[in-house]
Amino acid sequence: MITPFDDNYFMRKAIQEAQMAFDKGEIPVGAVIVVEDRIIARSHNLTELLTDVTAHAEMQAITAASNFIGGKYLINCTLYVTLEPCQMCAGALYWSQIGKVVFGASDEKRGYLAMGAKLHPKTKVKSGVLAEEASELMTRFFIERRNLN
Repeated sequence: MITPFDDNYFMRKAIQEAQMAFDKGEIPVGAVIVVEDRIIARSHNLTELLTDVTAHAEMQAITAASNFIGGKYLINCTLYVTLEPCQMCAGALYWSQIGKVVFGASDEKRGYLAMGAKLHPKTKVKSGVLAEEASELMTRFFIERRNLN
């Protein structure tokens, strides 16, 4: 059976979340967590709004998903996030034992790979899903930011 729910579908949902962050003046990173083709958590960066450096999209999504399932382990879940997670988020994802992480754009400077952080050994990773769209939103955000200053 062919399902419309593939990695591109869910990454588009994460990009919608990133656009919401963009519209609020937040760095445009969006995330959704999925289990059995169902979104159980959606979030975007809220670091400015909450005045909290830990309020990354992934951290918000992990908390929401854990609350939804009633447990701290996300073994059967997939995180879709528009930007490669940072080392803080990678650490939280490690402890959540999330089953899979799918990210769009790579972050060569601050991403978990560049920083040497690790995900749980059983976590599968897929990168580059709709990376161009995710990167474009990020680029546009920082161009607009520079033009305001």
